[in-house]
Parts: sequence; C-alpha cells; structure tokens
Amino acid sequence: MLRNEPVEAFLAAGLPVIDVRSPGEFKQGHIPGAHNLPLFSNDERAVVGTLYKKKGRDEALLEGLRIVGPKMADLVEKASLIAPGKRIGVHCWRGGERSASVAWLLDKAGFTEVVVLRKGYKAFRAHVLGSFGKNRSLIVLGGATGSGKTALLALLHARGKQVVDLEGLANHKGSSFGGIGQQEQPGTEHFENELWAELSALDPDRPIWLEDESSTIGRVKIPDGLFAQMRSARVYYVDMPASQRAGRLALDYGEQPREELAQAIQRIAKRVGPQHAKQALEQLEEGDLQGVALTVLGYYDKTYAHGLGKRDPALITTINADQTSISNIAEQLAQHE
Repeated sequence: MLRNEPVEAFLAAGLPVIDVRSPGEFKQGHIPGAHNLPLFSNDERAVVGTLYKKKGRDEALLEGLRIVGPKMADLVEKASLIAPGKRIGVHCWRGGERSASVAWLLDKAGFTEVVVLRKGYKAFRAHVLGSFGKNRSLIVLGGATGSGKTALLALLHARGKQVVDLEGLANHKGSSFGGIGQQEQPGTEHFENELWAELSALDPDRPIWLEDESSTIGRVKIPDGLFAQMRSARVYYVDMPASQRAGRLALDYGEQPREELAQAIQRIAKRVGPQHAKQALEQLEEGDLQGVALTVLGYYDKTYAHGLGKRDPALITTINADQTSISNIAEQLAQHE
C-alpha cells in the first residue's frame, strides 16, 4: 500500500524512515532516527539541479534516471535491511519526485506499506519550529560555572524527573572551554530537530528541568520561543563557593590537552583582562588547574550574575551548596518540584 500523509500522521505512524536527500542535506538536519538512503550523491544532486535550471525539467529527469538506474537494486536491499517488516516511511525535501520515485520503487518491490511525507522535510521543519512556542512548565537549574549543573540534571533524571540536557544535545558546555573533549557540534537546524524529539517524548503535564543558558550554546542557538519561556521560568540557583567550583572544574578538565586549554584562555583574554589571562596561562604551564579555574571564574561569575540579575527575583530560589555533596543538592532540588 502506497500513501501520502501530512507530517503529524507520518510521524505518528512510527515507521522506520528513510531520507532520500543527498548526504549534505541530511547532515545539515534530518528527522531524528531517520536513515539516509540518498537517491543522489552531493555531486549528482548538483548536476541534476544545474540541468533543471539551464535546460528544464525533462533534461534533468532524464539525467536523474541515468544516475538512479544502476542504484535501484541497492536501494531496495538497503531499505529492506532498515525495514525488514516491509513497512517504511519515505521523504525528500519537498515531497517531490525523489521521494515519489523511491516510494514507487519500494511499492513495486513488495513493501506492504510505503508512506510518503507530504511536502517533505520542509513540512517537518515547519512542524518543529512551530512546536517551540507551545507553553510548557519549565524549571531552570541555575548556578555559576562549575556548580555541577549537568551532573545535577542527571541525578534529577535518575529520580524520575523530566530533564532536557541542552548542553548534551549541543555537544558543548557553553563556555570558551565548552567544546573541549566534545564531539563535533550539530548545526542549529539539527540541534532544533533533536531538541524537538526530546521535548516531544515528555509528558506535557509535568514540569521539565533545564539548565540555565544564554541564548547560544557554542555555535547553536536555542529556539526563541523556548528561550523566552526559560527566561521567565522559576530558577533554582545552586550557590556554591568559587573554591569548590574551581576544584570541580580542575577535575572535569584535568585530562584535556593543555594546548586546547591554552587556546580557550586566549579566546577570552580581552574579556578576562590581559593580566588575568597571562596569569591563567602561567598557572596552566605550572599544572595548577585549580588556580586557572579560580582566575577565569571571576569573568564567568560576573557574566552569569549579570544574566541572573535580569530575572524576576521573586522567581529565584537559592540552594545553599557550601560543602554539600551533589547527591544531597539533587535531593533538595527534587523536593522543590
């Protein structure tokens, strides 16, 4: 059975999904969990697109058929591995000829259910972006750099709380040092797709915990609708002394390459101040990572305090974390929901 469905029904079907766009399109952003089974390579797509613009649809279609013909058996074999039950979802950019042709091929090859995403990935993106304006019950976990917020979110999740780890999705910890030891960041487009998937899996009637962030995490941007809600949500601020936070940071970054740590210090040299940057680099050279952390925390603490100062004080609850274990802090936070 071959049919065409709008985005809500396509996603609700729960089928394995193949994205027949080029690898470059797929890398920029895709439906989380989808498999890339490209009809054209990046170069082939460019050739067909150029023909379409210069000589029209018929010439482009013929060239597309020449390219795809030898790939047909391979497409069916790979699709069968992705969907051994012979039920599959298919999409391209706009629900046009690429997805229609692959869907026709799979239908003829014996797939019992082939569902095409109407208006393609473009419709999915509109669905994703529209979702971020939905009202949610958010709780923001705040605290200056080094307060262990990521670890606290993990402990809250272990206690059954709904959590979205924005920095985990972004592959970045949100500071000049935040990309060290991380995988390559996604682009903002795919970050939004992954964030949509995380939020969609949660119960909308229960609170969601997120870490306090600026509007960008490394090079990715938090969607405006969600960020606006985060800025007006209740904040639980973990108040941990600088010395304690510096110790945590020294442990977190202790195994990272010194060259990358030095580059991170140099990136913020103007904001930290030349003398402080010089001091931090000297401390790094001496292996005094806790000293490095204390030196740069002055800058980060001022920046965070400035952001916190823009919030409604009535929505900020302070949690005293002086010499308190992360586990005990998580227990205190869990009681506040």
